Amino acid sequence: MKLVPILFLMLFFSIGNHAQTSNKFSILADGINYSGSTFYINLSGSEVSKINFDIYNNFGSAQRIIVSRKLVNVPNSWSDFYRFDNSTNKPSIRNSPNAAEINSSSRESNILELSNGEFGKLKCEINPDDAVSSTALYRYYVSLEGTNVLDSVDVQVEFVGTPKPAKEEIHVSIVPNPATDFIQITMNGIETASLKMVDVFGNIILKENIGSSKKLNVSEFNSGIYFFVFDVPGRKSFTRKVIIRG
Repeated sequence: MKLVPILFLMLFFSIGNHAQTSNKFSILADGINYSGSTFYINLSGSEVSKINFDIYNNFGSAQRIIVSRKLVNVPNSWSDFYRFDNSTNKPSIRNSPNAAEINSSSRESNILELSNGEFGKLKCEINPDDAVSSTALYRYYVSLEGTNVLDSVDVQVEFVGTPKPAKEEIHVSIVPNPATDFIQITMNGIETASLKMVDVFGNIILKENIGSSKKLNVSEFNSGIYFFVFDVPGRKSFTRKVIIRG
């Protein structure tokens, strides 16, 4: 009596976690049958992968065939697209994931009516995140009416990205501080910035664009505390406190 639930668990695990194969379909790419096996891709930089599989109906009769996609192990920042089209370019029938579709909400579906010997084209596009190097695994299931997975093909992508260069740290020197006559502003890590000089009441006293080095005459300003607000393109603004003594 214990054998039935054990066999059921073994069957469910097999369907959910491994590629399937049968003689009811052929899944071809460049003339090679990848039914129940893995198609490997190596990408680098900003490359986008486009793969086409021809899925043949070998049932001996017309069938309503569904192709669904599962993200087995894919970085969240990657994107992908797939479409199952008739080889004669007739539009495919589309639907949303079916509750009976092997209990996986992570799948999407494409449906075609295929005669015996006719094939549909599975068009896959995978777009990795340029900054995220990873090995990703996509699985494309072939089933009838979304209730019985009979075949599948895995696409494994080895991607070497190009990390975004780290932004140089910003260093700002404001001397002397406190100041009486002049202030020398020197910035490292940025070439230009928009400077606002604000008093303690929020009034803008001075506003101008500056380069990496700027000498300001502050002799005519009232004594007190001021805030220098720097707006830098592509970065967060930052503030420095300056004291002026008359």
